Amino acid sequence: MATMVGTPWIRIKVIPDFHSPIFRQSPLSLHRTFRRHFRRNFSIYASSDSPFPKKNDGEVRVRFAPSPTGNLHVGGARTALFNYLFARSKGGKFVLRIEDTDLERSTKESEEALLRDLTWLGLNWDEGPGVGGDYGPYRQSERNSLYKQYANKLLDSGYVYRCFCSNEELEKMKETAKLKGLPPVYTGKWATATDANVQEELEKGSPFTYRFRVPKEGSLKIDDLIRGEVRWNLDTLGDFVIMRSNGQPVYNFCVTVDDATMAISHVIRAEEHLPNTLRQALIYKALGFPMPNFAHVSLILAPDRSKLSKRHGATSVGQFREMGYLPQALVNYLSLLGWGDGTDNEFFTIEQLVEKFTIERVNKSGAIFDSTKFRWMNGHYLLALPSDELNKVIGEHWKTAGILNESEGHFIEDAIELLKDGIDLVPESDKLLSNFLSYPLSDTLSSPEAKPALEDGLSDVATSLLAAYDSGELIAALQEGHTGWQKWVKAFGKSLKRKGKGLFMPLRVLLTGKLHGPDMGAGIVLLHKAGTTDIVNPQFGFITLDERFKILRELDWESFTAADSAATLEPATTVAH
Repeated sequence: MATMVGTPWIRIKVIPDFHSPIFRQSPLSLHRTFRRHFRRNFSIYASSDSPFPKKNDGEVRVRFAPSPTGNLHVGGARTALFNYLFARSKGGKFVLRIEDTDLERSTKESEEALLRDLTWLGLNWDEGPGVGGDYGPYRQSERNSLYKQYANKLLDSGYVYRCFCSNEELEKMKETAKLKGLPPVYTGKWATATDANVQEELEKGSPFTYRFRVPKEGSLKIDDLIRGEVRWNLDTLGDFVIMRSNGQPVYNFCVTVDDATMAISHVIRAEEHLPNTLRQALIYKALGFPMPNFAHVSLILAPDRSKLSKRHGATSVGQFREMGYLPQALVNYLSLLGWGDGTDNEFFTIEQLVEKFTIERVNKSGAIFDSTKFRWMNGHYLLALPSDELNKVIGEHWKTAGILNESEGHFIEDAIELLKDGIDLVPESDKLLSNFLSYPLSDTLSSPEAKPALEDGLSDVATSLLAAYDSGELIAALQEGHTGWQKWVKAFGKSLKRKGKGLFMPLRVLLTGKLHGPDMGAGIVLLHKAGTTDIVNPQFGFITLDERFKILRELDWESFTAADSAATLEPATTVAH
């Protein structure tokens, strides 16, 4: 709801109808008449009971109107999502409109990227580019004739006037206002010009803009669906431009004409557009259009509570897609930035969001973008994928990364099953697989963490393990799979009179070269498979089990125990000195 008020609170129309006799007066007398009308108290309303064109009476119509001047920011994506959810929850229409009037910055590539990102997120529009509709065209650059039509209508009716001020004159006005401590508003030089003055400039071919006459008294109030009552004083605005001297319409004029002629019932947008509502409300009233309901969504903030920007890392939908995030995870996470269903539940499908979403539960406070939580949520969705889909996504990625020669098969299925709990993003699976296939035995034995294992007879276990390998019993067990490994390791532990950590820690170090890792039995069986097939790219540098036993056979155990002794003695020697 939007209201323009004065004092006392008496409701009357702010501007007369288009056919009022006052608009047949000269500009000078017209200005005096406007001042008399604007000194009165007035109200305008934008509420759910404001009638739209009869054929759309009662229908919820929302729009997402991005500018194709760059990548789709997550803030814009969340605005699109909230519009989509609101429309779907009300059985209404979700309209996509491209605001490409910034000819210097708008590009076809950016528009294509916007459409691709929205499609990837599953936010399919009912009307707009590629879809069509009854209210097109849906690119502002294709609607110039419409803007000129309405601008001329305002000119003929007296709501706007031609302004011939040069840039130098306007700059001087700003400087003067600044010196006086006043807002930098237009002083109204051409608002009171005579017909003769205007005609003289037109005959000279002087460039001009169209300026909207703003009431000099009173205030404007809107009842925002999210933020509640918001109010501005009209004397801080000044007459503003709606058409530039080059014939191009100004943003606030375009948006108002577009929203009105497309019968948009609810304008759900970022709070940074809140100040624009003042100008747009005046234009709505002047053109006799009913105003939509406004809902201004809070900004998405970085952890330091500043506006989320590139300096905080990835911020666009395209970047997150390239990083391996899933669309359903991004949609779910964005929905939680400023909205909740009132429960502790944080996981919602798009269908569940449509069912539960209400604009009343959108918070007006800024929402913090937590990249750690987003990664965690993506991991949840990744593991929730059907096994076939998960294997396909990661398998293809491993092949593309050059680690594996194939993208499907039993090895890939077993590897994903073994490593998946550590994967939040598909690209991260590279590191996990690379680490699994590596054999950093020397580095591990040289680390302080290996000291307990070395002191617990690791070299003796290595001797027995080499014997089991040379006899062929270990390889035979691995060929039987996990069951064979379990039988062998049980017998091997019994022969050494070892069990539990005393058995499995030295085996892990000797066979994997690491102190920690995924399930050892499944891992050793998988390493055996990798070494007996061509699944791993030879250029990757994978060390097979056969090569690992060769390394163990040639290992100088005394060098590690000596180094450990030296490290132990060094502090004592220092104290003695």
